[in-house]
Amino acid sequence: MTTLMQRTGLLDERSAAATRMAGSAARIVGVGTAVPGAGYSQRELLDILRVDDPRIRNLFLNSAIDRRFLVLPPEQEDGRRAPESQADLLAKHRATGLDMGVRALQATLKRADADLSDVRYLCCVTSTGFMTPGFSALLIRELGLGRHCGRLDVVGMGCNAGLNSLTAVAGWAAAHPDQLAVMLCVEACSSAYVFDGTMRTAVVNSLFGDGSAGVALLAGESGEERGPQILKFSSCIIPEAVDAMRYDWDSNEGKFSFFLDRDVPYVVGAHVETIIGRLLSDTGLRRGDIAHWLVHSGGKKVIDSVMVNLGLTRHDVRHTTGVLRDYGNLSSGSFLFSYERLLEENVVRPGDHGVMMTMGPGSTIETALVRF
Repeated sequence: MTTLMQRTGLLDERSAAATRMAGSAARIVGVGTAVPGAGYSQRELLDILRVDDPRIRNLFLNSAIDRRFLVLPPEQEDGRRAPESQADLLAKHRATGLDMGVRALQATLKRADADLSDVRYLCCVTSTGFMTPGFSALLIRELGLGRHCGRLDVVGMGCNAGLNSLTAVAGWAAAHPDQLAVMLCVEACSSAYVFDGTMRTAVVNSLFGDGSAGVALLAGESGEERGPQILKFSSCIIPEAVDAMRYDWDSNEGKFSFFLDRDVPYVVGAHVETIIGRLLSDTGLRRGDIAHWLVHSGGKKVIDSVMVNLGLTRHDVRHTTGVLRDYGNLSSGSFLFSYERLLEENVVRPGDHGVMMTMGPGSTIETALVRF
């Protein structure tokens, strides 16, 4: 039987370990976002794209999305939008992504009170196209970042990739105290659109918007008291739902086509309690102790499923639903748009805890625990 002294010693050891972990943890010291210049309501998009199918119109108009920012195909002489080849879409991915990425990175550094010359590590995340070299190299050249800047490109992981990548960037920051690391999510989702009149593609076309979001991290003395500490990450992959979210090659259209299974909300909802339990284990925290929830804006049904299964209120997910309403699903960077809104709300108090949550292909749920 464990003695009181042994239990006390174990608790002291855990406390000391937690203190050491928090002391070396990376802090979020800046965030910034960018979208294309043109925004459209759902009804405007239906009219522009000349969608008459009542099922598709109903899908768009009941999506809990008011507006999205997109780079649409060019207009032809007859007023219709020009068809885009896969090559056209990849060119859009590069041009739109680079433009948004530059502006989001600049906004992030401004918020972090840092300069381009301060960036020592750059991780770029995208799932809306493939190119080599990736956005990290292109942005380093475009902005004149140092040629010795470490870099990483994370491609094709989907909407959960922001937190997957934040794990790597936080680890780099912790291993390099007082050196600035930046993660940049660059998602030109209109570069993944297929307009073939089917309900499969209509689900995607009704949901995703273009956007980029960056976050700057610092560990060590330079980051002290400058932003929330990232205390812990936890992941959950659901292999039996590996095909629920995927890119397929559409031979008829000659393009990649994204697929979302209609059961995705239920798959996510069935596992969120488990992942949050793992995230909060050994922390002494309960769900009720979490003051701020920053959940990926995956869609109305996904958000509702997370709310129901975690017992959250509409107020808890107000930033998540607000981002969905104003931008649509922004893929990997959605949770950072919500984080930016939380900061602008100016309600965070020192000592508050927050949970970040993303979900995407795999099927995967990623979480992070932060302390303000």
